[in-house]
Amino acid sequence: MTRPFLTLSLLGAASLLPMTAAWAGPDVPAPLEAAPYFSPQASRLSDPSIASRPVEKTVETLREAIALTYAGNPTLESQRASLRATDNRYPAAKAATGPTLDVTASYGYQYDRTELLAGTFSGQDGFSSTASAILNQPLFTFGRNASSQKLALAQIAFGRDSLRLTEAQTLLSAVTSYVAVQRDLTSVRNAEDNLGLLDKQLADSRERFRVREITSTDLQQIETRVELGRAQLLTSKGQYGVSESQFLQVIGALPGNLAAPEPLAIPASTIEQAYEYADRHSAILRAAQSREKISRAAVEVAKAEFGPRVDLRGRGTYGTVSPYSDDLRTTTVRGEVVLTMPLIDSGVRRAQLREAEEANAADWRLVEQALRDTRQGVASNWNRLAAARAAVGNYKRAVEFARKAYDGAIIQEKAGARTTLDVLDLARDLLFMQNGLNGAIADEYLARASLLAAMGLMEGPLLLPELKKYDPDTNFDRVKNKGGWPLLTPLLTGVDSVTVGEVEKDRANTDPSAAVKSEAVLPMAAEPQN
Repeated sequence: MTRPFLTLSLLGAASLLPMTAAWAGPDVPAPLEAAPYFSPQASRLSDPSIASRPVEKTVETLREAIALTYAGNPTLESQRASLRATDNRYPAAKAATGPTLDVTASYGYQYDRTELLAGTFSGQDGFSSTASAILNQPLFTFGRNASSQKLALAQIAFGRDSLRLTEAQTLLSAVTSYVAVQRDLTSVRNAEDNLGLLDKQLADSRERFRVREITSTDLQQIETRVELGRAQLLTSKGQYGVSESQFLQVIGALPGNLAAPEPLAIPASTIEQAYEYADRHSAILRAAQSREKISRAAVEVAKAEFGPRVDLRGRGTYGTVSPYSDDLRTTTVRGEVVLTMPLIDSGVRRAQLREAEEANAADWRLVEQALRDTRQGVASNWNRLAAARAAVGNYKRAVEFARKAYDGAIIQEKAGARTTLDVLDLARDLLFMQNGLNGAIADEYLARASLLAAMGLMEGPLLLPELKKYDPDTNFDRVKNKGGWPLLTPLLTGVDSVTVGEVEKDRANTDPSAAVKSEAVLPMAAEPQN
């Protein structure tokens, strides 16, 4: 029957970039199959238990579904908020290059009693107050501050790539839910049509049984198939209810009179082109590379702890001369350059450095795995699309032949050339072929979306140019300068960066299988036509 729709995984995602071209104007080409499969007619069931529920908002086109998901899906909104939170790590790291000022003040009572000789005591007591301020300005931290800033930027880059990945997952889930509702609604209609045929045949057979043209066994065979047809209809309605609940979960609204989904084009004529694009734009691969840069920056942070640091420090104190009297005051001001050099820590820093280096090695291997996973996703979805596209034509012809065979068998049965069981078997075959075509059309559409997501193109504004894009730069630009000082911070960071290694560039791939790509590729048939 129909292959179940795939839940989005990190590696099976694909995207819908060409929808922007397909939806650009009013003369949109017809979908894969306008009717009766993916019919734009009402997608609500006639069952009152389902259709009578109050609905505040419904979705009727895939464009609406994508726009609503992009604007309000809780998972996507949560990931955006997480990224905005991560943006604040950069100004926090920059702030470490600026001065810090701490002020303390105290007012207290002191009593001292001293025994001068045996039995002779002297005592003093009184109130006193003191205030002090300590100003510290880092001058050179041997890369501590600069590496911390690079670590923060790497974490922000990873957050952005993670947001792309979440967006791809969420939007592909929206497309899957949309198509699943149409697929399962068509299955319900097929089951209703099948039950209608069986009910009509049952009525005719009862009349024929009344005049003794058929036996009770023939009638019972039909009654058996009618009960089976009713069970199949209930099962189809149940699956439709499941798909509708998933639609509501992802998109945030119930399906209305769903129109046929707009056609998707694949921006690659060969699988090699798909590989090439995915290697540069895959959200999975980009996220893995960003994660490797985080651990690479963490190595630089650990290395910096082995070096010295130089700070400019000033201290001012204003207090009482005597701790027993608040009458006489004294003021002191001190300024100094402080050099701090860690010498012995019993191996703590060395252990931290080794840990950071091994963590970076692990992340680098995950980059290589992400490349393999990305290419596997491209190859599997390419083959899935090619197979589904070819199967659509076969199923269409099979449905046509099955319909003719059933119609002919009905006539032959009345003439005595066919048995009741023959007719029932052909009715079953017709239902099977109709559901097969329904599933193949849905699978072909979702294979397109999955291939595009695997290539790294499942982004809202690429699907719908009119969408108001969520731009992560907006929040970052707002907060990036809220830490540090305009002239001082860039100067000190530049000096501090001299001892920090490079962490911005992608590392070269060393996986020997990087140049090997799957060659078991099905030929891509032409676009299905109505």
